[in-house]
Amino acid sequence: MKNTPNFHILSGSMLKMIAMITMLIDHTGMAVLSQLPQALTPLFYFGDTPISIYRISRDIGRVAFPIFCFLLVEGFRHTHNRFLYGRNLLLFALISEIPWNIIHTNTLYYEKQNIFFTLFLGYLAFCVMEHFQNNQAAQFLCITFLLGISTVLQADYGWRGFIFLLIMYILRNEKASQAIIGSCWLYYEWKACFAFLSINMYNGQRGFIKRKGAKYLFYAFYPLHLTVLILIRQHLL
Repeated sequence: MKNTPNFHILSGSMLKMIAMITMLIDHTGMAVLSQLPQALTPLFYFGDTPISIYRISRDIGRVAFPIFCFLLVEGFRHTHNRFLYGRNLLLFALISEIPWNIIHTNTLYYEKQNIFFTLFLGYLAFCVMEHFQNNQAAQFLCITFLLGISTVLQADYGWRGFIFLLIMYILRNEKASQAIIGSCWLYYEWKACFAFLSINMYNGQRGFIKRKGAKYLFYAFYPLHLTVLILIRQHLL
């Protein structure tokens, strides 16, 4: 029996909780703290950079996206129904679009699309690479097409996020390379690299989020927390 290293202590459920909590902190900073002068007041300076409560919340939130990408790869590998997995991603992308638009512009229109669209396009890319694994030309054409869609949609994290998903999938069995190359790719958001600390503590177990209802709650958390933050901001203002 293969021994599990002692530092592999986080289940998939724990990684989901870390991703959700850090995302909540990030979006609280973006939607609420950005409106509060006291949260924008520098607490101290790091070199010439002012560090405020708002800045700290946004920096903490950088680790959420790489963890969500890792979980998408793991979910794709282990799901029993690829169609339902992709359907859920697209469904919640559409559901989340209204609160996503409102939280950014207070209207029903925002030029950029929410993170579920990025994850859905990544899911389609995984399908392409698996289906055309013996046809590199078809792989290249389809991936280029999906990259183009990501650019046109201006999905959250943009084309860089889409390519990061490809890195995470291609290097799914090479954890050291995944962390090193993934961190290099995230140079423009270097705080996100800290996500690999928790990713590499993953023990391969599903954890406590098992039942269908709990899984859908994980999906629903995204539009729900955006809606709650919108209500909080409206109350404060």
